[in-house]
Amino acid sequence: MKPLSAMRQAESSTKPRGTGRVRWWIVWTLFFSTVTNYISRQTFSVLAPLISSQYHLTHTDLAKILGAFQISYAVTWLLGGIFLDAIGTRLGLALAVVFWSVINMLTGFASSVFGFASFRFLLGIGEGFNWPGASKTVAEWFPSQERSLAVAIFDSGSSVGGAVAAIAIPLIALAFGWRSAFVFSGLLGFVWLLVWLRVYHPLDRHPRVTPGEVTYIRSGQEVPSVSAERGPKRWLQLARDRNVWGIVLGRALTDPIWWFYVFWLPQYLSDARGFSLKRIALFAWMPFIAADIGNFTGGLISGYCIRRGVSVVKARTWVCAISCLPILAGIPAAGVHSVYAAMGLICFALWGYASWSTMGLTLPSDLFPQDVVATVTGLSGLAAGLVGAVFTMVVGILVDRYSYAPAFLVAGSMPLFATAFLFLLIRPPIKSIAA
Repeated sequence: MKPLSAMRQAESSTKPRGTGRVRWWIVWTLFFSTVTNYISRQTFSVLAPLISSQYHLTHTDLAKILGAFQISYAVTWLLGGIFLDAIGTRLGLALAVVFWSVINMLTGFASSVFGFASFRFLLGIGEGFNWPGASKTVAEWFPSQERSLAVAIFDSGSSVGGAVAAIAIPLIALAFGWRSAFVFSGLLGFVWLLVWLRVYHPLDRHPRVTPGEVTYIRSGQEVPSVSAERGPKRWLQLARDRNVWGIVLGRALTDPIWWFYVFWLPQYLSDARGFSLKRIALFAWMPFIAADIGNFTGGLISGYCIRRGVSVVKARTWVCAISCLPILAGIPAAGVHSVYAAMGLICFALWGYASWSTMGLTLPSDLFPQDVVATVTGLSGLAAGLVGAVFTMVVGILVDRYSYAPAFLVAGSMPLFATAFLFLLIRPPIKSIAA
């Protein structure tokens, strides 16, 4: 192993000075795709108390509508990842954003459980492309020491989008009607599309990237860009890889936490805390800001450790282990009397979750060649989405029959098992699996 001073000297000698920052323009464009993605996704959840009252929906009805999104979203993570690996992210994400934006606008015309569930199912198909595409782009455009920060940037768009939706959507609904809110959130995708087509091109064909930046990016990529195996052998090899299963099990046991808070928090504030739609707008954005801070906390800490000589895998997994502790704060949130204490505990829990999630989304680009990153990310998203859909249905049944307390208990404890799987299964990449 190189001495630490030598590593720092090598890093400073390869880092471009004044040679361009195209990769950061690209990742911030991905941040805004995630923002628009979450504003569209959260429009229904934020308006759920109003829609439920108008159409007399039970919590089980809401679970069916929310679960329809999660099932299609989960499947698209996998199929979308394979699709993006085949055609590239420029065209793939452009088509996906157009699709989900149109479907979101059409959701405003629904008037039944079946109608809402059908449009949410279609919305999940479009939105499932965003994270595999963003992860693939980060693998292509960033060296290892910058990836966790790049993932934190684009992934933090989910928190910002959720916060914006929590504030803006109720105000639009109160001013113009709840159906208009779906049209507003859908139009945002077309604005993003114009920026994306100008900013993003593949690394080897980008008209504005400099040779110095390309050299810096490629010199810092520890995993080769192309797998040694092609065709069916490549997929069989992935199925046997313990790192794949570590990532899959880790995300399957953490993402449902996010779905729980994202989908059920507005309804929880209405049911258990007696909030009106206007008061939901005043409070529901706070956990998303906490999650936004958590994204950057995990990304910056792991990047700092790597620059100081800690191995990539060790830096990522230990950040996950530490992030489990604040997630446990969500367990007592349902039982405290003060709404301020409850919101504080939920914010603390989502801060920890987002730190963990940033590591989970970074690991595929740390461990696998670029031509399978979207596929591995998609497979983990499939597992996470399916488990999340089951959990969403269970929450609806629990709330109708008992209370929110058991759901908070499960959501707080699942990351402990997820992190255990990371430590048991994740290992540094084996050079023989790549060209």
